[in-house]
Amino acid sequence: MHCVALIPVQNGGLKKAISAFTSLCGEDGVSTGETVREQHGRDESVHRSDFQNILAYFSIAFTYRCSGVPHTFMFETSSLHYFDNRTINMYVYTKCTKKTVLLYRCRPPDVVVFPRCVEEVSALAKICYRHNLPIIPFGTGTGLEGGVGALKGGVCFSLRKMDQVLDVHQEDFDVTVEPGVTRKALNSYLRDTGLWFPVDPGADASLCGMAATSASGTNAVHYGTMRENVLNLEVVLADGSVVHTAGKGRRPRKSAAGYNLTNLFVGSEGTLGIITKATLRLYGIPEAVVSAVCSFPSVQAAVDSTVHVLQAGVPIARIEFLDDVMVDACNKFNSLSYPVTPTLFLEFHGTEDSLDEQVRTTEEITSANGGADFQWARDEGTRARLWKARHDAWYAALALRPGCKAYATDVCVPLSRLPHIIVETKEDLIQNGLTGPIAGHVGDGNFHCIMVLDPDDSDEVQRVHQFTERLARRALALEGTCTGEHGVGLGKRALLREEMGPGAMGVMQSLKESLDPKNLMNPGKVL
Repeated sequence: MHCVALIPVQNGGLKKAISAFTSLCGEDGVSTGETVREQHGRDESVHRSDFQNILAYFSIAFTYRCSGVPHTFMFETSSLHYFDNRTINMYVYTKCTKKTVLLYRCRPPDVVVFPRCVEEVSALAKICYRHNLPIIPFGTGTGLEGGVGALKGGVCFSLRKMDQVLDVHQEDFDVTVEPGVTRKALNSYLRDTGLWFPVDPGADASLCGMAATSASGTNAVHYGTMRENVLNLEVVLADGSVVHTAGKGRRPRKSAAGYNLTNLFVGSEGTLGIITKATLRLYGIPEAVVSAVCSFPSVQAAVDSTVHVLQAGVPIARIEFLDDVMVDACNKFNSLSYPVTPTLFLEFHGTEDSLDEQVRTTEEITSANGGADFQWARDEGTRARLWKARHDAWYAALALRPGCKAYATDVCVPLSRLPHIIVETKEDLIQNGLTGPIAGHVGDGNFHCIMVLDPDDSDEVQRVHQFTERLARRALALEGTCTGEHGVGLGKRALLREEMGPGAMGVMQSLKESLDPKNLMNPGKVL
């Protein structure tokens, strides 16, 4: 495999900016080390990206050596094999050498800064604005759509040092946190208050990062997504100005005052500003929890049960779906013995008395829809065993092909369309020889194929990419969305345009230009 050398654009203001950063944050608050920059230039995504779009954001010349002679080399979009954001690599096929060529670096940031407070974030942003340096916010790097890649180099703002839980108002059920606070850290802090924050995307992501991507997860059917659980945000804009989306210090449970600026920044993925503080809803820890598992003869029967449970007013906390392939993988991985059929994993929160009624109603509904092997448990140990298959689904999928990598797709459709899209998706996987067991938040119509692939097999990577695009367009054709919870990032910009249409995209572009006229905030993402 040949390597292609990248010639970065020289930014005369970068050295001056780094000197100013160091004066502001100290030596330990600024890093230009290669390892640190690479760590902050990637997340958990794997994408084959549109090369022309990437090239538009690279002010560099690509050169390579063929038989010792340097050449300037122009690539066509069709030449691109794939983009791997884990290793910041792009791979193309060259007509000259008839070989796959590694484009060594999809530029990490030029420098990483570690601010300690909003004042430092603001001051650093002002320096970047003055020197026209791109700004890439970074939380924990657990994103799945390439949202932290530094397409134009620039400055990564790593927010891990801002890790304080600032205010807990137990009687008002809210909390304010800095961007370095993660979901697990907050719930650990709240342990003795009787409160918790239930939005659970799986990874121990930073809460402000979860707001930036509008994350959700297994509890969303009952507690909502981040969009429903953020009351106020403190945001530093591209020019360093600081805004509070619901007014400084305000935390009402509802408001009809003006435009909903909070929800403008929820899901903006760092393209409009840097979230430096979030005020979040909290909930009482349930008195009792019951878990249940039930197998079904078909996807349709499992979805029908879900719809009927929700229609019956059962306040179910989680209702998760695994297809037969995933159940089989989990059985093998954990030495379990669930029937290898479509399966629902359920969880109920409430009082002891209310849970008895919830479980009884749900068991009747699932039985009427052909459900079998209904098992339920109250004590924590038994509940953990019942849910073990769902909790370990990612690792069970990986175990199907040891040594391979996994990538999770993410689409969402109206509940009534879920059986149709899952059946078509399974047929697509079989026809194309791909490994992609299915798990989903069935109560929301949101599901994931965990694509297990060999990243060194360019043909398989390309087939996976083509499959994921077909899947997203299938969801759009069924009045759904190309992303239920992972966000757009780098990987789904073209699909976003198809989903939203030119009118809505024009409004988004106008908002972006108004708040970030120099296009410095996480350029190349979302739009």
